[in-house]
Amino acid sequence: MTIYGYREIDFDMIHYLDNSATTAVCENAAKKAYEMMTVKYGNPSSLHHKGIEAEEEIERAREIIAASLKAQPKNIFFTSGSTEGNNTVLFGAANAKKRDGSRIIVSAVEHSSVKESAEKLRKDGYDVVFAPVDRNGVVILDELEKLIDRRTILVSVMAVNNETGAVEPSEKIGKLVKKQSDAYYHVDAVQAYGKISVTPKKWQADFLTVSAHKVHGPKGVGALYIADTARLLPLLYGGEQQKKIRPGTEPAPLIAAFAKAVEEFSIDKNRVYIETLNRYATDKLREIGGICINSAEDALPYIINISAEGIRSETMLHFLEERAVYVSSSSACAKGKKSYVLQAMGLSDELIDSALRISFSKYNDLSDIDALTEGLRAGLDTLQRKRT
Repeated sequence: MTIYGYREIDFDMIHYLDNSATTAVCENAAKKAYEMMTVKYGNPSSLHHKGIEAEEEIERAREIIAASLKAQPKNIFFTSGSTEGNNTVLFGAANAKKRDGSRIIVSAVEHSSVKESAEKLRKDGYDVVFAPVDRNGVVILDELEKLIDRRTILVSVMAVNNETGAVEPSEKIGKLVKKQSDAYYHVDAVQAYGKISVTPKKWQADFLTVSAHKVHGPKGVGALYIADTARLLPLLYGGEQQKKIRPGTEPAPLIAAFAKAVEEFSIDKNRVYIETLNRYATDKLREIGGICINSAEDALPYIINISAEGIRSETMLHFLEERAVYVSSSSACAKGKKSYVLQAMGLSDELIDSALRISFSKYNDLSDIDALTEGLRAGLDTLQRKRT
C-alpha cells in the first residue's frame, strides 16, 4: 500500500540505524521546545519580562552545555549547528591570525564543513595541507609533526570520524600543536559529544564545535567553545548578541531544548549498552559472506562502517529501506558521492563503492541488528543473483 507515492510503513517496526546522520529528539527536549515557543516566547534581547525569561533560559542552557565540556559559560557561543561553527572557526581564526602566517593543517578525513572551508581558504591564498591517516583512519602523528612549522596558524582535527568511528588522539594532537607552534587548535567534536568525555581544556583546544541533533536535541542549533586566549573574526555582523561573535536573535526554543538533551547524557552507562550492541552486530556481520567491516576494532562503538562486496551502496541502502531498515551510504552530507574518508584510508574502489554506515543510539536494541543482518543476507543473495 502506498500513500502519496510512499509505501505505508508500520512505524513501530522501523529499524533506524543512521544515528550519525541525526537522532530522534528526546521527549524532554521536544517538550522544552514547545514550552519555549508557546509560553516563554519572548525575544531574549527584549528588556521586558517576556524577554528576560527567554534570556534566563538561554543562560541556563549555556551553563549546562559548558558543564558538559568542563568549561565556563563565558566560553560557549550558540550557532545554527556544526557547519556554521566549523566555518566560523576556519575562516574566523584564519583571518584573525593571517599576519602570523598562512599554513592551515586539517586531517584528510575531516567533515566536509571543515574540508571544503579549508579548500576555499586555499583558493584565497592560504597554504592548506592535509595530514595523512593510517589504515584505521587515525592521523599519523609523525607526519602531522612534519607539517607543523612556524608559519602554521591553525590545525583542525576531528575527535571522532563521522563515517568510520575512528577515534583521533585529540589530547596528543593538542600537545603536539602547542609544542611545535603558536597555532590555534580546533576540534570538531560533533560525533564524540555525549559519547566520550569531551574536554577542550584538557585537549588544549582553542576552539571546539558540537551539534544538538546528534545527541537527541533539535536540528538547527549547536555550540562553539572558544578559549579565553583565542580570537577569531565573526562571519556575521548586525547585532550585539553573544559578544558579537555570533550576532542575531538567539533561537531560544532550540537552545533550551539542546540543554534538555544534554541533561540526559549518561556517557558511561550508554557506552556499556552500545558496546553490547556493537559486539552483537559485529559477530553477526562476520557470519555473513560478502560483508567486510571497514571500521577498526578500537573505533567508537557507536559506528560500524561495512562494505557489502559487489553491491553498490545506494542499491543495498534502498533494499534495506524496503524492509524498514535505515542506514547511510556514507556521510549524510556527501549525498552519494564517493567517500574521500575511505579513500584516504587506502580502501579499494570496490569496497568504497559498496560501503554502508551503521550507527547506533540508546534507542536501538538487538531486534534492529537482527533486521539489519537479515536484510543484508537477503540483499546479497537477491542483488548478486540479479547481476549474474
